[in-house]
Amino acid sequence: MRIEPKAIPGMKVTVMGLGINGGGLASALFFARRGAEVTVTDLRDREALAASLAALEGLPVRLVLGRHEQGDFEKADLVVKNPAVPPGSPFLQAARAHGAAVETDLSIFLALARNPIIAVTGSKGKSTTASAIAFGLARVDPGTKLGGNIAVSPLSFLDGLGGRAPVVLELSSWQLGDLRGRGLLAPVVSAFTVILPDHLDRYPGMVEYVADKKAIFQEQLPGAKAVFNLDDPWQREFPRETRATSYFYSAGPLPEGVRGAWLEEEEGRALVADAAKPPAAILGSARIAGAHNRMNLLCAGLALHLFGVKAEVVRKSLEEFPGVEHRMEMFREWREIRFYNDSAATIPHATAEAVRTLEQPLVLIAGGTDKNLDFSPLRGLARKPAAIVLVAGTATEKIRALLDEEGVPYEGPFGELAPAVEAAIAAARPGGSVLFSPGCTSFGMFLNEFDRGARFKRTVIELTRP
Repeated sequence: MRIEPKAIPGMKVTVMGLGINGGGLASALFFARRGAEVTVTDLRDREALAASLAALEGLPVRLVLGRHEQGDFEKADLVVKNPAVPPGSPFLQAARAHGAAVETDLSIFLALARNPIIAVTGSKGKSTTASAIAFGLARVDPGTKLGGNIAVSPLSFLDGLGGRAPVVLELSSWQLGDLRGRGLLAPVVSAFTVILPDHLDRYPGMVEYVADKKAIFQEQLPGAKAVFNLDDPWQREFPRETRATSYFYSAGPLPEGVRGAWLEEEEGRALVADAAKPPAAILGSARIAGAHNRMNLLCAGLALHLFGVKAEVVRKSLEEFPGVEHRMEMFREWREIRFYNDSAATIPHATAEAVRTLEQPLVLIAGGTDKNLDFSPLRGLARKPAAIVLVAGTATEKIRALLDEEGVPYEGPFGELAPAVEAAIAAARPGGSVLFSPGCTSFGMFLNEFDRGARFKRTVIELTRP
């Protein structure tokens, strides 16, 4: 469905999933302010959706909470779905059967905006990479916007978007699956971080998960650029599936004839044109820790350079990039103990990288809800922390089995966050760190990983007040 702004007044729009991360709310605001008849429906109750509902006050929006009603889909002209809603939902099928279009906030934005897009995906590191790209672009164009899976809907800034201002979009597999094959996503630069097992509670297997991810580059136009991770076996054949010019980045030197960027001692270098041009240094020192983050910054630097940002500007901006909330965020130091919020670590690989990054003595808080993932990446590394504290959840039982097998002691699992944090503080020693890196998704005890990280930070601050 091609949405024409002049056709919106009077249109019957059902927003399926108000949520708390911005997409549903931005969609409701976008259509309500333009005169559409908007119904918002969500399975959650008023208490869970309080912040989003407050933003809708004063607007003529019909609310259906705690349930979905079939009629809201059968009578709609347009249904705007949350990415978490499976495409096969019977409510979406009913909408299509009665002639309604099914869109997302991203598909609507891409249909309306004409701005150059830099799109980023991957299993982990995409928020850091997308944020670093936006940080660098803002140096040359202050009108740069960042949105997508980073909990900022691009519909929220569409009205104030300058005609040629670049837009950086962080895209999840679910968001890409909704856009796949629709001719809407054609970024001038696409960038891939790394592919790791994730969301296997939603996908039959890795092949299907990766198939949605590949939508980021499959409809790029000739002359566009695609950035791939040479160290990721999944990505080596991706250039065959895009019309964009392909570039690679790697922790080591690139093979002869391969264009892109690589890490060389403390500097990431880029050879982005041809062998006749000397490599340009695009990455030096960085404020954010971890070998995985150096790769994220290298990916960001190459994307920026391919977009046309001068190498020296790229290097300076990446040196000053402060990082992203909930991702190895050092937010508190108390009695010579540092506290790190890594709530965005929703898979075991991410927790493994976080443990490798920090020095001993380390106290790790982990655990949460299962996504049908394998926790073997924590094998061996489980012996590195001086103490481990577990938060209850379905995935925690897998972690416990691994720790029991290796004879590694732990405390918990705790059914609430506060006693887990208390146990971690008691086990911590001056000069050490407390790392909250769950390695699991957050549903059950928390609304999402952002809520989880915010509550962890509040709990630490409350428990360490003078």
